[in-house]
Amino acid sequence: MLGKSPSWQDTNGACSGYLIEEHNTAVVLDCGSGVFSKLRRFRDYVDIDAVVISHLHADHFLDLVPYAYALKYAPRQQPVPVASWPGTDSPARPRLIAPPGARDVFRRVCGAWGPEELIEDAFELSEYAVSDTVDVGGLRVRFHNVPHYCPTHAIELASTNGGGRFTFGADSAPTDELTAFAGGTDLLMIEATLPRPERDGVRGHLTPAEAGEHGRKAKARRLVLTHFSDELDQGWAREEATRTFGGPVEVAAEGAVYTV
Repeated sequence: MLGKSPSWQDTNGACSGYLIEEHNTAVVLDCGSGVFSKLRRFRDYVDIDAVVISHLHADHFLDLVPYAYALKYAPRQQPVPVASWPGTDSPARPRLIAPPGARDVFRRVCGAWGPEELIEDAFELSEYAVSDTVDVGGLRVRFHNVPHYCPTHAIELASTNGGGRFTFGADSAPTDELTAFAGGTDLLMIEATLPRPERDGVRGHLTPAEAGEHGRKAKARRLVLTHFSDELDQGWAREEATRTFGGPVEVAAEGAVYTV
């Protein structure tokens, strides 16, 4: 767990970001504000095989910018010797697996102050279709549309060796699409952003009680709440979700490890 905050960071926290490891494969799922520095506590950023982005809201991708700067300009990434680094002809260039339209969004963001190709030069960028299945080392990645304020995808990562399933609900209004996609999952990581449902307009997030209900309908084996502020009482959130899930619920904490 690299970051579990919503669109604003917790004190000393980070927005959406998760490190998934399967033997020698390492994938970062979402890369929101503050996630890059948190990643460096647990894994060398040049050893990440891929970054997968659920949707193109800033709190889910903005730390691709400092990550890209590191990949482009860090001494170890240069073709000539720099200080104690010997120089390399093959700098790290992780895969970046992002939603449709990502290239244009990344260019607009980076082009506001510098080279618009920063992110696509630093990463091996590809845009997925919702029907795609993508293999990254020992992990298989699937996608499913969920309702939010922009095109958004729940994401499943499963071991290609027949191990467990991890489902990330991303940001979502209440929907049977998520419960069907996550059906029988070993671990459902689901947002619990709201203390109460949106009072008007289009819905885009869940309350803890709604998160628990989605976990129950999906028959998830474990449920972890994420994407909530440290200003929301965690005990209350857990109780609300436990009541509707019908079993124990865990509340995400940065640095926590979940084994599937």
